Amino acid sequence: MRNTFYTLLLVFLFTSVNAQEYSKLISEANKLYETKEYKMSTDLYSKAFKIESENPSHLYNGACSSSLAGNTKKAFKWLNLSIEKGWTNLRHLKSDTDLENLHSKKEWGKTIEKLEKKIELIEANYDKPLQAELLAIYEEDQKYRMQMSETQKKFGPDSKEMNDLWKITMQKDSINLLKVKKILDEKGWVGKDKVGAQANSTLFLVIQHSDLETQKKYLPMMKEAVAKGNASPGSLALLIDRIEIREGRKQIYGSQIGINQNNKAYYVLPLIDPDNVDKRRTEVGLGPISDYIKNWNLIWDVEKYKRDLPELEKLKK
Repeated sequence: MRNTFYTLLLVFLFTSVNAQEYSKLISEANKLYETKEYKMSTDLYSKAFKIESENPSHLYNGACSSSLAGNTKKAFKWLNLSIEKGWTNLRHLKSDTDLENLHSKKEWGKTIEKLEKKIELIEANYDKPLQAELLAIYEEDQKYRMQMSETQKKFGPDSKEMNDLWKITMQKDSINLLKVKKILDEKGWVGKDKVGAQANSTLFLVIQHSDLETQKKYLPMMKEAVAKGNASPGSLALLIDRIEIREGRKQIYGSQIGINQNNKAYYVLPLIDPDNVDKRRTEVGLGPISDYIKNWNLIWDVEKYKRDLPELEKLKK
């Protein structure tokens, strides 16, 4: 019995270490892509995919780096594997300039045809009217939020322009929430197998932007959907964090960012066990917190964060 436990422990530790190494390699490969070091980026993707090759987005990104590096053979290998693992964005694939090096190759037409046939099979069982409704809601949810960063930079966070943008966003959120609650109450958390990935993500986005009581009401439904593969574990993590913070507890995955009203500086809202946050993020498919918080020009220093945590908790009260 002890031998069995020891074996299971070794398997767990090996899996955990591998997951962290994979996440690190993917992160570094992405950074090299951003700095146009395509060959080095491709080399790191190769190392990552020797550990795991299940994530269609990572495989697609690897294909882009490989294409830009001039390694068309590897680009086609990863591109086709990404399709096998679930990549279905045909419009993006056709228009992506990263893949232009592949267009003159005979394999390109075969790859396009392969994806078209796969999409045809997948969408045969789609609820088309529901998909169209959710995609329209998705567009309304994101339309004004996509303007916020630029508006804030141009006019400031407390400007009339930002206030007007928030006002119309909240109005749209109220309308969208009524529609999504009706769908959830009548049909449940509809999976991507019935409406496609983007339409499926609409359910989370609208609930994520709703009031606390609504979030708590649909949290069990989303947990069940994740267990069935009908919702993203990473999205669920974000919803859990938001509820934890709203109820006065510390968040778990570090997804919620606050702003210090005294100096207008962003900071990671109170977080449990900061030392192991990346382990928890990896378990739900989220990248390292150090990469995530760069969106707010923050640098992750876990020791400093732990020292600052008592003061950060006071800011939230």
